[in-house]
Amino acid sequence: MNNVKSYIKEHKQRFLNELIELLKIPSISADSVYKNDVLKTADEIKISLEKAGCDHVEICKTDGYPIVYGEKIIDKNLPTVLVYGHYDVQPPDPLDLWHSPPFEPVIKKTEKHPEGAIFARGACDDKGQMYMHVKALEFMTSTNQLPCNVKFMIEGEEEVGSSNLSIFVKNNQDKLKNDVILISDTGMIAPDVPSITTGLRGLSYVEVEVTGPNRDLHSGLYGGAVANPINVLAKMIASLHDENNHITIPGFYDKVEELSKEERAEMAKAPFSLENYKKALDINAVYGEAEYTTNERNSIRPTLDVNGIWGGYTGEGAKTVIASKAYAKISMRLVPHQDWKEITQLFKTHFESIAPAGVTVKVKPHHGGQGYVTPINSIGYKAASKAYEDTFGKTPIPQRSGGSIPIVSLFEQELKSKTILMGFGLDSDAIHSPNEHFGIFNYLKGIETIPLFYKYFTELSK
Repeated sequence: MNNVKSYIKEHKQRFLNELIELLKIPSISADSVYKNDVLKTADEIKISLEKAGCDHVEICKTDGYPIVYGEKIIDKNLPTVLVYGHYDVQPPDPLDLWHSPPFEPVIKKTEKHPEGAIFARGACDDKGQMYMHVKALEFMTSTNQLPCNVKFMIEGEEEVGSSNLSIFVKNNQDKLKNDVILISDTGMIAPDVPSITTGLRGLSYVEVEVTGPNRDLHSGLYGGAVANPINVLAKMIASLHDENNHITIPGFYDKVEELSKEERAEMAKAPFSLENYKKALDINAVYGEAEYTTNERNSIRPTLDVNGIWGGYTGEGAKTVIASKAYAKISMRLVPHQDWKEITQLFKTHFESIAPAGVTVKVKPHHGGQGYVTPINSIGYKAASKAYEDTFGKTPIPQRSGGSIPIVSLFEQELKSKTILMGFGLDSDAIHSPNEHFGIFNYLKGIETIPLFYKYFTELSK
């Protein structure tokens, strides 16, 4: 790819300004108050794809928020890359923890981002990373260096489960036909340590409700004589792990993939400082399943975590009450071969079975998705590796992620093609948290690296 660095240097300020304008729009898919903002963002993505060189762009309606589809087909005999991304963002709460307003982007220098980082909701997840692909296309089309066909599928419901995307994919297999899928919604180990995500965990998300008496009770008159749903729920949740932090649900580990010593040894080669990890989180010790390292616990092992718990009186002052109900939201991160629907049913059966007399339990499944592993001997992986080698000067490290992108397994099932996860964010970029940010270096490096993927994928496909 000739002159990509000089092109980026020449257009750097415009690239930043365009992303900043996109980040100003509060495209929060989880809150209907922002419906018009989400729709406005879809319109802006359509305009951006047209300006970048797509010959055809359309906004595809769904039962929820629309999917922006674009394509640049130069020769049907050449390979086709399908780019996936999302334009919706997480709610910014809690607002009081932001150092600057979440939808008023600012650029600030940090220890990890000496060249500056854009602070705003969606900066890294996923507007910044998605927009790298738009600008990469602009470079390739404006310099007449696009080596193959490209399609874009940018959705607006990733942060709320992508339920309508699955319908769209199933109903548009010919439109979406491709040779490889390219996604930037993950990260890399460090600014000077590139990595390619080769595995994602699956997800099962449930809500539980424990009901005791038919109304809230006076804790003096009834305490000790009636089951307290909050106490019961706390005990039930505590029983879901044993003394080694092993999950106690019968059958939970039956299909868990056990990596070989050799594979675990390869994972261990990734640079990692336990002291820096603890320092960054302001904790004095790590925690997790016995006999596994921190990086194994958060990537190749399944987990069960309480994401929220509530019941009774939580306002100011005191109210001596035994609540009628208690609730919790629980997520389970799953590894390849664990089926999220099967795990959800195992959880439901077990949780209901351990309820003591005096309470009733309901388990409400929310959403989930399968885990995913991509082979490192595929053409797509080799092309991505060569692209990183060119721009970073070193071979990227294959890395399994602890996060979930449920639609990746759907893509393989319905479109029969592999996904390559070329993420340029960092773990410290605070996605889903206050003060989310994306390094300028990372943003521009993505724009520099992505065109090389197209080049090498086309060459290796011959």
